[in-house]
Amino acid sequence: MVSEHAPQPAAQVLVASNRGPVSYALREDGTLDAKRGGGGLVSGLSAVDDKMWVCAALGDGDREAVRRGVGEPGVRMLDIDADVHADAYNGIANSVLWFVHHMLYQTPVEPVFDAEFRRQWASFETYNRAFAEALAEEAGEGAAVLVQDYHLALVPGMLRELRPDLRIGHFSHTPWAPVDYFRLLPDDIAEQLLRGILGADRAAFLTRRWADAFIGCCAEILGGTGHTRIGVHGLGADADFLRGRAHEADVDERMAALREQVGPGRKTIVRVDRTELSKNIVRGMLAYRALLDERPEWRGRVVHIAFAYPSRQDLAVYREYTAEVQRVADGINETYGTADWTPVVLHVKDDFARSLAAYRLADVALVNPIRDGMNLVAKEVPVVSDDGCALVLSREAGAYEELGADAITVNPYDVSATAAALHEALTMADDERTARTKRLAAAATALPPQQWFLDQLEALGQG
Repeated sequence: MVSEHAPQPAAQVLVASNRGPVSYALREDGTLDAKRGGGGLVSGLSAVDDKMWVCAALGDGDREAVRRGVGEPGVRMLDIDADVHADAYNGIANSVLWFVHHMLYQTPVEPVFDAEFRRQWASFETYNRAFAEALAEEAGEGAAVLVQDYHLALVPGMLRELRPDLRIGHFSHTPWAPVDYFRLLPDDIAEQLLRGILGADRAAFLTRRWADAFIGCCAEILGGTGHTRIGVHGLGADADFLRGRAHEADVDERMAALREQVGPGRKTIVRVDRTELSKNIVRGMLAYRALLDERPEWRGRVVHIAFAYPSRQDLAVYREYTAEVQRVADGINETYGTADWTPVVLHVKDDFARSLAAYRLADVALVNPIRDGMNLVAKEVPVVSDDGCALVLSREAGAYEELGADAITVNPYDVSATAAALHEALTMADDERTARTKRLAAAATALPPQQWFLDQLEALGQG
C-alpha cells in the first residue's frame, strides 16, 4: 500500500538502485559525515534536473541519517530492516542472482534451493516492495522511472500494479544467463523474476548478447516478452573526466611511486579489479606465471601491476578468493623475484588515483573476466594510457562486443593461451599499438554516461 502520508508526487524522472549517490558515516562525536559516490549512474543522472533517486540505507550511518531526517534534495534513502536487506542483498542478489548470471556455480554441490532460500527470497520480495512503494509515492503523474539492476528485478512489476500511469524502464548491468543455466533457478522463481522485469515498458541491457539471452529465457519460460520493448545501451567511459582526473597532482605522485616499484626500462601488464569471483584474477596471474616460465626472456623485464580491491568480504567465498589472489601473487614473487625485481606488484587497498596512474603506465591491459556485463576498465585504460597500450580481453566481457576487433581476444579459462596473448601484447609494434589504442579509445567513449542515460530516457518516452 502507498502511505496515506506520502509527499505530494512531484518528480518526473526517478532512478532506483540499491546504492545511492551519497552515503553517511557516523563520527565518534555523533555527527554524520556525508560522502558523494561516483560511477556511471551518478555521472549519467547529472544530465537531468527534475529527478528523484530512491536507494537503500546500506549501513549504520545511512540508517541514522534517515532516522534524523538528514538527506540531500532529490534523494530518498529507504531504511529497510537490516536483516531483510542482508537476506535480499547478500542472500539472494549476490549469492544467487549474481552467480546465475555470471555462471559461477560449482553445480555438483551448489546451488541448493531449500527452506532457507525460500526464507531469504521472502526478504527479497519485501526489499523490492519497499522500493516500489517509495517510487509510487514520489513519482509525478506519467513520470519516467528507471530501475537499476538485478537487485530490483521485481520492482517494475510491483510498481506497475501501484502506478499504471508511469513509464517504467529496467536496466541490467550484469550479463543475462542463457536459458539452460537460468533454469537452475526454481521454476516459480525464474518465472517471477522474468515477470518482474516485464512489468517495465522497456528492459535494457549492456550488449545485444545479454538482451538476446533475456529474450530467450522469456520465450522458453513465458512464451515471449509480451508488450515489453527490449533495448541495448553500451555504457561507455567518460573521457573528459578521466583525462582530466588522470593528470592531477595525486595521480602524478602515485605514478612516481609505481615507476619506482617497477624499475627502469621494464614493461608493465596492468589489471584493476575488485576481488569479485567473476573477474578471474587468479587465472590471470597463473597466465603471467606461465609467461615467465615458458618465456624466460621476460624475467626481469616485465612487471604485473595488479590492483585487486576487496569486494563483498562479508561473504566467506569472497574472503577465500581474496586470500587466494594474495597467495598466488606471493608464490610468483618467491619463485621468480630477485633483489631488484618484484614480478607482481599487488595492491589491495582501493585507491582511484593509483588506478589512474597504472592506466597511464600500462603497456598491456589484462581484462580476462569469466563473464562481465561490460567491464569499464577495458574501456578506461585506452582512454587514459600515456603511450598506448595493448588490450588482452576476454571474449566473455560485454566490452568485447565493441572492442574485440582491436583487442587480443582470449578464452578466460585458457591459461596457456592467455600467456601467449600476453607475449603477443608485449611484443606488439609501437605503431600498431598506437593505432589500436586510438580506435579502442574511440569505441570506448562512443556512449558516455550522460548520453547513455539520456538515450534510455528518450527511448522510454517513445513507447
